[in-house]
Amino acid sequence: MKHRHGHGPRSIDRLAYQSGMRGWNPAFKTVLAVGTLILCLAADRPAVSAAVIVVLAALQKGKGKLPLHDYFGLLLVPLAFLLLGGAAVACDIAAVPVGDWNLSLPWFYVCVCADSVRFAAALVLKALGAVSAMYLLALTTTACELVDVLRRAHLPTLLCELMYLIYRFVFVLLDMYGRMRQAAGARLGWRDFRTSCRSFGGTAGNLLVLALRRSRVYADAMAARGYDGDLRFLEEEKPVRGAQIVWMLLFWAVLLTLAVR
Repeated sequence: MKHRHGHGPRSIDRLAYQSGMRGWNPAFKTVLAVGTLILCLAADRPAVSAAVIVVLAALQKGKGKLPLHDYFGLLLVPLAFLLLGGAAVACDIAAVPVGDWNLSLPWFYVCVCADSVRFAAALVLKALGAVSAMYLLALTTTACELVDVLRRAHLPTLLCELMYLIYRFVFVLLDMYGRMRQAAGARLGWRDFRTSCRSFGGTAGNLLVLALRRSRVYADAMAARGYDGDLRFLEEEKPVRGAQIVWMLLFWAVLLTLAVR
C-alpha cells in the first residue's frame, strides 16, 4: 500500500528531512528562495510567475525527489485562499448591471469585466509563484538549519530561539491534541453536535493545562542539560557547488528576460 503524506505541518517537517536537496547549503537555498521571491513580486508579469511555478515544481521533483502529487497537494491549501481572494478582486457590486457579465441578485448586481478577471488571474499567479519560492525553502530546509542561517544573518538570538522553540512546541501540542481527541472518540465524545461541543471545550481546557505543564518540564530538561540562553546545534558542513551558483544565476537571468519583454 502506497503511503501518502498529509498536508499539515507534520508533513512539511517530514518532507524537509527526507528531501533530496537536504544536502544543499542552507544559506544558498535561502538566497535562491528569497531572490526568486523578490523577482517574482517585482516583475509582476504572468510569464515570470508561471516560469517560477513550473521550474520550482520540476526542481522539487527532480532534485528534491518529492512526488508531484504531494507537492501540489501542499499547494492546494494556499491556492484555495488565493482563488477566493482572486474572485473577490474580479467581482464588483453595483446597483445597476455594468461590465461584461453580471448576475442579478436581490437589491444589487454582481458584475465582472474582462480586465478585472485578467488582473485577478495575474495576481493569483504571482502569489502562487511567491508561495512556490517559499516552499522551496520550507520543504528542503530543516528548522534548525534555518535558525542557524538567520543567526548568521545577525537576526537577534532571542528571536531565533523563540522561533525554533515555538515551532517545535507546535508539534508537541498536535501530539497531545491527537491523543486527547482519540480518547474522546473512544468514549463516543463526537457522536452528536451537543456532545462534540462539550468534548471540544473539555479538550481545549485540558490542552491548555497540559501545555503549561509540559513547557515547565521542557524548561527543566533544558536547564539540566546546561542551557545558558543560547541554543546550539550540531552543524554539518555543506559546501556550495559552483554548478549550483551558475544554475541559480541562469534561472534569474531567464526571469529577468521574461520581465523586460
